[in-house]
Amino acid sequence: MHSDITKKTYKKLSFEVAPHALSFCITDLVSNKIVTHKSFEVNVNEVMEEAFWKIFVEHPILAEKYDEIVVVHNSNLNTFVPTSLFDPMQLGSYLQYNSKVFETDYFAYDYLDTYELNNVFIPYTAINNYLLDHYDTFDFKNCNSIFVKKALDFSKNKDYKQVWVHFQKDRFEIVVTKNQQLLLFNTFTYKTLEDFIYYVLFTYEQLQLNPEAVPLQFIGEIDTESSYFKIAYKYIRNCSILDVTYLTHAFGTTEKELLKHFILFHS
Repeated sequence: MHSDITKKTYKKLSFEVAPHALSFCITDLVSNKIVTHKSFEVNVNEVMEEAFWKIFVEHPILAEKYDEIVVVHNSNLNTFVPTSLFDPMQLGSYLQYNSKVFETDYFAYDYLDTYELNNVFIPYTAINNYLLDHYDTFDFKNCNSIFVKKALDFSKNKDYKQVWVHFQKDRFEIVVTKNQQLLLFNTFTYKTLEDFIYYVLFTYEQLQLNPEAVPLQFIGEIDTESSYFKIAYKYIRNCSILDVTYLTHAFGTTEKELLKHFILFHS
């Protein structure tokens, strides 16, 4: 954003926006450490733009200058398309098979260059429009672009199948990889423990994955004391929370915060 080095702040601002929650973090681009981060629940009756307005009023740090600004749209209205099959003029057609789309919808996509994948998604246009009133420019992306890229990165030189779950309230994304190949991406909404474990085991069954052999790793708002983790551990032999201890010093934050805000911190 600032080409003149004298105007550089060496700070990056990242937002993560969802229908009923939003978070932000500020990263020092020299040390790559998280300077500060905040999360907010948004009342179901509250308009997201109004919630943003309150947060901007209460946190003047958001009005400062930043070298980079990224907005992560936490939405499951997305699908992955290999570059070999991708046509940027047909974005809506890729989503119509797994999401209800309308002519008025705005479509965008993230290109995962290392993996020749494109993530087609519907961004929250009202949020983007609101933020354009505050910032000259910013990048925006879908949360699952970050999740899938990190899962593929972690699978490097692992010549066996691995299952990854990004666990959130009411929803989780599930990814299956094998040595930097994406074998599956899916998203499920759940209300009960039974819903959750059904969808996980359904995925194992559909891909003929052996629960005794194929490991499952979680990121997100979950720990080993969670009833959701415990039920997964009951049925899947090699079930664990992603080890992020090596990142705590790099990011300057705790394991719990790193797992909960994994997507935001890696934006």
